[in-house]
Amino acid sequence: MIELPILNSEGKQVDVLKIDEAVLGGEIRHALLKQAYVVTHGNQRQGSARTKSRGSVEGSTRKLYKQKGTGNARVGASRVPNRKGGGVTFAKDRTREAFRTELTKKMRRLANRNALLAKLVDNEVKCIDALSFGEPSTKAFAGMLKKVGVDRTCLVAVGAANRNAMLSARNVDGVDVRRIDQLSAYDLLNHRYLVVDKASLASFIDGSCFPVAEQA
Repeated sequence: MIELPILNSEGKQVDVLKIDEAVLGGEIRHALLKQAYVVTHGNQRQGSARTKSRGSVEGSTRKLYKQKGTGNARVGASRVPNRKGGGVTFAKDRTREAFRTELTKKMRRLANRNALLAKLVDNEVKCIDALSFGEPSTKAFAGMLKKVGVDRTCLVAVGAANRNAMLSARNVDGVDVRRIDQLSAYDLLNHRYLVVDKASLASFIDGSCFPVAEQA
């Protein structure tokens, strides 16, 4: 059982949240986390790199000069790959879809939860009792991060209705914001800390933050 300290906006502990490791996969599965990271990273490729093959380069297909009688080595057209300005032997023509891979639904869900478990084990989760702001304030949010001990890159996870917290966090250097139901292993592994409020974290663990179809 993991006991996660609950902090207030001043960085002082006010409560403890007990989390069962079994709900998050029981143990850290490094191979699964790497696979989830590589798949997500690969799916972000634009797939827009292009080079021209000899058939795509403009120019005549005529031989530059006759094959016999000149004393020179035989040559072909000017578009061949071994001549300057010619085409490329193995031209790049793959589209974005050619790079896409997928995880099964069960693997993706487990990877997301297991990444959270890895953060909890490494003491890299800063759980706040409430991320409530009367109005958007980047200064106030940056001050809170400093008080709770965030000194590196940080991922902030909030509920969909907590718009003021989203607006407050989005302009802080080294901070990215995600809705709690969009939290992924890729995002968690790409940041040193996770900052989340107690209610959002509890909803992620018990699955209540996800649509009914996703919980099935």
